[in-house]
Amino acid sequence: MLQGHILLAEDDERLGGLIVQMLEKSGYHQVDWVQDGEDAYDYTFAAHYEVVVLDWMMPGMSGVEVCRKLREQGYSGAILMLTARDTLQDRIEGLDSGADDYLVKPFELFELLARLRALGRRNFAPLLEEIVQISDMTLNRSTQLLKQGEQEGALSPREFQMLDLLLRNKGSVMQRELILERIWGYDADVAPKTVDATVKLLRKKLEPFGKADKIQSIRGVGYKFDD
Repeated sequence: MLQGHILLAEDDERLGGLIVQMLEKSGYHQVDWVQDGEDAYDYTFAAHYEVVVLDWMMPGMSGVEVCRKLREQGYSGAILMLTARDTLQDRIEGLDSGADDYLVKPFELFELLARLRALGRRNFAPLLEEIVQISDMTLNRSTQLLKQGEQEGALSPREFQMLDLLLRNKGSVMQRELILERIWGYDADVAPKTVDATVKLLRKKLEPFGKADKIQSIRGVGYKFDD
């Protein structure tokens, strides 16, 4: 049975609150709740969740869009889709996007628990290794902490997402537009200069560890991490 870290993405205040309360009473001690698709995507790559519960209709990105992007990025954890759309074509679209299960609204909360228990009996590979080795420094994906010997440094969520994205594409040039899409979402009203500002802040965090120069600027294109 899944009793670990769960992400709930549901924009309905009343339903979301009821689900969180029920999960916590049922022994799910770590439940994060977000209310839009962009946060759901960002949170999934900032933490390790045993299951992600996605509402289909959400602001920012729909649950189907989030699910599809997560699978494209290699997320292999359990995904449960919640939706009021119940036609056969809707079910096919939801499952084809990468969802492992599909629950139609309105539903009984006990049925949601049963679906989670069923997912818990299946084996899902972890998203990514928790500890990343970068020369003589480590990055903990769960705590978003850098460590080198006794020295530690904390990253902000955006700094962590930037470093994690560059590390997962180590040696490859990441275009600014692609970085914007992966971290802020494809429809976010964010200028490319925001990427540059985030990289600048991240380099400052890496300076005490002697790793600031590992993030290379590719003029007119973007950035890459070269270890």
